[in-house]
Amino acid sequence: MSGTSLDGVDAVLADFEGGKPRLIANVHLAFDAALKNELLALNSPGENEIERAALAGNQLAKKYADAVAQVLARSKMPTSEVRAIGCHGQTVRHRPERGYTTQLGNAALLAELSGLCVVADFRSRDVAAGGQGAPLVPAFHAAVFADAAEDRVVINLGGIANLTFLPRQGKVIGFDSGPGNCLLDLWATKHLGTPHDDGGSWAAGGQAIPALLERLLQEPYFATAPPKSTGRDLFNPAWLRANLRGGEDPQAVQATLVELTARSLANAIARHGAGAQRLIVCGGGVKNNALMRRLAELAAPAALETSARHGIDPQLVEATAFAWLAKQTLGAQPGNLPSVTGARGARILGTIHP
Repeated sequence: MSGTSLDGVDAVLADFEGGKPRLIANVHLAFDAALKNELLALNSPGENEIERAALAGNQLAKKYADAVAQVLARSKMPTSEVRAIGCHGQTVRHRPERGYTTQLGNAALLAELSGLCVVADFRSRDVAAGGQGAPLVPAFHAAVFADAAEDRVVINLGGIANLTFLPRQGKVIGFDSGPGNCLLDLWATKHLGTPHDDGGSWAAGGQAIPALLERLLQEPYFATAPPKSTGRDLFNPAWLRANLRGGEDPQAVQATLVELTARSLANAIARHGAGAQRLIVCGGGVKNNALMRRLAELAAPAALETSARHGIDPQLVEATAFAWLAKQTLGAQPGNLPSVTGARGARILGTIHP
């Protein structure tokens, strides 16, 4: 998995023989600055972008193959024991309202380099069936985190934040709530010269700007009813700049962006997951202590905890989800939830590269 945060690749080796995933080994490989900058640039139209996207896809395939090789080496697992690689690819455009979503990665090259079957392009079939193509992880959340004894919400704090409402009765609901870490990381890079605000300590030392927060929360996306999904196509530097008036204290802006992520999530839960007794958080944002503290305050009296309490490292949930989706594909089982994506029905997702 490589997501909107653009920090690198997470790879896991997962055994599903017992139903719930058993993680055997994992690795994280960071993106170098040149690849990260190119992927970020490809989120917007640019010169010679078709060739640049193809070349970036090849670089990603090599990075993914390296991650697979390192995971297998750590686990001492021969390739003959591995059924398939589930590869999400790197999203550079997500426009389901126009009938397409684009993830780079060159799955055919990954199959050649790894010597393994690769399942990729999970989102396109759902979009073809009238769905958003995202989020896809709620089906996995339902499989591993649901509990018949209580209503739960799973929150993924990636570059974009998404949530899954797992009721004791009724349909699963899931959607992208808005920005997770993407704007926080953007602002930290600009003003701290670091990829992120380590632990949220910079934001914790500032005060949110009420007027700016109010402008940000007026974004129509937040009030749009699900199914819905979003990405850097909307929540990008231009969107943030359009809401700034000039002269704001950078640290106060960072504190405001923490509040934006927390408040947009809390508002979404109040509308669609009210009454949940437990909030399970995963994704890189769990390392942002300022954000986690604010989420806990807004979630009360519901319990807020990370997915580690349920047996999966918070930063490995999405990678494990795409291993699970590959298993679903090879087993001819649906991977989407129409109640989440809005597709016309359940679909077997992905393309297979034997």
